[in-house]
Amino acid sequence: MSASDTALLVIDAQESFRHRPTWHEGDVAPFVDRLQALIDGARRRDIPVVQIFHIDDEGPFSQASGHVVTLAPLTLAPDAVFRKRRHSALIGSGLDVWLISKGVRRIIVAGIRTEQCCETTTRHASDLGYDVDFVSEATLTFAMTDAQGRVWSAEEIKARTELVLADRFARIATVEAALAGPLVPAAR
Repeated sequence: MSASDTALLVIDAQESFRHRPTWHEGDVAPFVDRLQALIDGARRRDIPVVQIFHIDDEGPFSQASGHVVTLAPLTLAPDAVFRKRRHSALIGSGLDVWLISKGVRRIIVAGIRTEQCCETTTRHASDLGYDVDFVSEATLTFAMTDAQGRVWSAEEIKARTELVLADRFARIATVEAALAGPLVPAAR
């Protein structure tokens, strides 16, 4: 595989999250640093960058809110932009048609939230036959409390996501490894 059959999906890296109670500004700088490195590296390698926004009818994810814009201070000039209403970016957004029309066979996944839209899109893409690099260091999530009252840290949630995706649905990759390409061409 080459850069010409690869696309970077930047999922839900949008200002809407700043307006949610789970937002923690301290988590943003390392995430933005790694995601920006991934975006910039993709550009240098002629890998198309696809921006995906999550939208809802109400609240900070509604188009009317003005928050469905790129998360500051990220900078990107996407090759394509899609809006979704489901966890998977491949449902109802038109992304699937775009990927097929461009001959994409490998996707790189990054964005917000690690265990929700990024993980769901990864699983869906894998089931559709795409090779997927999941760049956990370029994803962001927030602490969550389970039904028993245990608080799971963002780091624990990322580790769980890596565990369930690795070697089943995706290769867990660093920014550098994802940009270098697949380790071994996938058998088709």
